[in-house]
Amino acid sequence: MIRLAFTNFIRSGGVRIGLVFLLTVGITALLVGKQFSQRQQQSLSDVLAFQQSDFSRQAAIHHDDMGLLLYYLKFSVINQTRPLTGLSIGQRDVNAAVQSVTIRALEGQKYDADLTNPANLLLGNVDFSFVLIYLFPLLIIAFTYSIISDEKENGTWSMVAVQSQHLFCFVGQLFAIRLAVLLAVLLIISGLAISVLDIPLDSAFMLFLATSVGYMLFWFSVCFWVTSLQRSSSTNAMLLLGIWLALLIVLPAALNNYLMARYPVPEAQATTLAQRKGYHEKWDMDKTATVEKFYAHYPQFRQIPAVAMPTDWRWYYAMQQLGDDESAVQAGELKQKLQQREASSRAIARFIPTLHTQLQLSELARSGLGNQLRFLEYTTRFHEKMRLYFYPKIFANAAVSAENWSSFRVDTFADSTPIGPVTVLGPLVIFISLFAGLGWYRFRQTIYQL
Repeated sequence: MIRLAFTNFIRSGGVRIGLVFLLTVGITALLVGKQFSQRQQQSLSDVLAFQQSDFSRQAAIHHDDMGLLLYYLKFSVINQTRPLTGLSIGQRDVNAAVQSVTIRALEGQKYDADLTNPANLLLGNVDFSFVLIYLFPLLIIAFTYSIISDEKENGTWSMVAVQSQHLFCFVGQLFAIRLAVLLAVLLIISGLAISVLDIPLDSAFMLFLATSVGYMLFWFSVCFWVTSLQRSSSTNAMLLLGIWLALLIVLPAALNNYLMARYPVPEAQATTLAQRKGYHEKWDMDKTATVEKFYAHYPQFRQIPAVAMPTDWRWYYAMQQLGDDESAVQAGELKQKLQQREASSRAIARFIPTLHTQLQLSELARSGLGNQLRFLEYTTRFHEKMRLYFYPKIFANAAVSAENWSSFRVDTFADSTPIGPVTVLGPLVIFISLFAGLGWYRFRQTIYQL
């Protein structure tokens, strides 16, 4: 009987159309991810080539003034893009993967980003995570909403009930057929992704794949529970589409509005204003007071004797430093608010499986807000390291030719934050067990109702 059920299922015209559509969109999503990865690689190659050529060119132009040279030089930091990022682009299309900073005030440079067409940002990326999160559930619903009710409405359920010795097992087999077919589609797309995006078979990819399977099982468990309610096909369809809308549209939008209201970030503008004011007002202030504030921050540089230079670079870079120092409170509050948003969204998402899956896929692909915050933190440390290295050389007006400029390579941030399987899969397992248990309990009471 199970072979006949599989044949009837796979021969359906609607099923074939749905599977071909899903496979086509899945392959398209891989090509979108491939294009994204190629753009990232191209920009990284451009940055590497630019830094190598620009350093030597600028050193030749400003060969007698270290302070002026450092005014122009930009040191780049790359947020490493993993092959897995092509499957879940997340916020990588909004946040720049490369930060090129001078040793001047950092806050004015930290949030620089590439210009992007806002219409493209509004539409989003049709990447693999979009196909998994939004389209797979629709096919699961389409394949299962009338799995029993259709038999009842056609008057054939009584014959099935009489002929089958284990009716509950038969229902489970019907669900297993649909699960196996859609899992096959998922594995085909994943297999293609390995070759198209050059994804290594490491623990991150395995956890990514396990999360995808867990997400599908969650939706099958929801459909299993709705089917157990023994409603009509139209009622099942409306109920499941209502759940789809609630979990994928309404609740994420409501959570986003809540986080925006709970953690507003007026500090973003306040940081910019404080940094600009902290720097620009120093042009009209006493130079000695500015330099003394700088020495209060970096007392180790007080001992460097003053050197006659065409430009008082000690005072100039002190102004730049004070721009960051006087906006430090606002910058710290902005960072804290963004971290609170990130932590709150993760905590609440544990109770919304769709949102939890989306966040975890982005985290595994290193394309979410958490990765961006860690990248900004790394950029801050990198900028401070460059400052501490070059300040003594600027103040002493060291010879430009004495520095080996070709040794300054583009720095790379590799996000190695550990991700535990329990954190990723735990909420999904709980919800799968809950809905499967409810469905099983309900079926035991109603499965033989004709």
